[in-house]
Order: sequence, then structure tokens, then C-alpha cells
Amino acid sequence: MSAVLDSRNALLPGRFGFLMGLYAENYHRLVRLFDPASLKPGFYVSSVDDGLDVRLQVQEKHPYTLELELTYDFLDDHTGHPSPSAQLRMYMDAHVAEALHCHPGRHLWQVLGPFPPAHTVLQHRLRMNGFLSRWLEYLAEQGHSLGTLEPLEKRREEQAGDPAS
Repeated sequence: MSAVLDSRNALLPGRFGFLMGLYAENYHRLVRLFDPASLKPGFYVSSVDDGLDVRLQVQEKHPYTLELELTYDFLDDHTGHPSPSAQLRMYMDAHVAEALHCHPGRHLWQVLGPFPPAHTVLQHRLRMNGFLSRWLEYLAEQGHSLGTLEPLEKRREEQAGDPAS
């Protein structure tokens, strides 16, 4: 009986393996959606006909990593911060992207406390990266893409020159 259980467990990924799969899925979704590695550091906005503009900030570019923030271009009435908002890190060499946190201005230790158990950290990372995966899928379904993305400064210049706005 234990041989059957051992082989079953070998076929199913553990939670850590599942999390690494989410990281890889999020990386490929981000690349297909906005190709952040091709962008210069700065703010970008993607507009489609749904009225919910998406803002992407390429915060820092390093040889093998990118630091990004992805949010909608409006503020939450209760917090005054963009919502939803995800702080992301893409590892270009490993082809993985992780959501570092999904609360504006709050790091993992602020959400979970200074010494959370490993299981709690893993569960939280699974929730954040599962959310990111679904959000990226939704954005693609709505039509957001590299083709709809433009630098924020260019957009502001166009709006300033348009008397109707």
C-alpha cells in the first residue's frame, strides 16, 4: 500500500513545486502581455475600451532582474492607494516572476509579522501569485497588450494638446 501512496505523491507537485510553477506561469504571462524587458524604466499606461486603464511602472532594470509595479490607474477610496496593486520581480535568466507583495507600501513582514512560520509564508505567497496569475489572464482577455501600452508622459502630452479632455 505504501508503494502506491509513494508513487502518487511523486506524481503530484508539492506546494513549493506548485508555487514555482505559478512563478513560471506569471513570467510567461507578463512577457506575452507587456514584454517588460523591452521597456525602459518609467511609467506606462495601457488603455482599452473597458475604462480601466492599467499602469505599469518599470522601477529598476538589472542584468538578470526587473522590478515592476502593476496597478490600475485609479486610487482606492478607503486607502488612497492604487488598488489592486502588485509589486513584482522578474528573474530573466530563470524565467520566473513573483509577486513580492500586493499591498501598496507594505512588505511581507508587515503583513505577516516579523517571524511567521514557513507554512504561513508559503500560503501567503501562493495566494498572492495565484491572484497575479488570474489578474494577468483577465488583463489579456480585456485586450491589454504591448500594443496598447504607451509611456505615461506621451499620454499626458496628448491629453494636454486635446481641448476636449
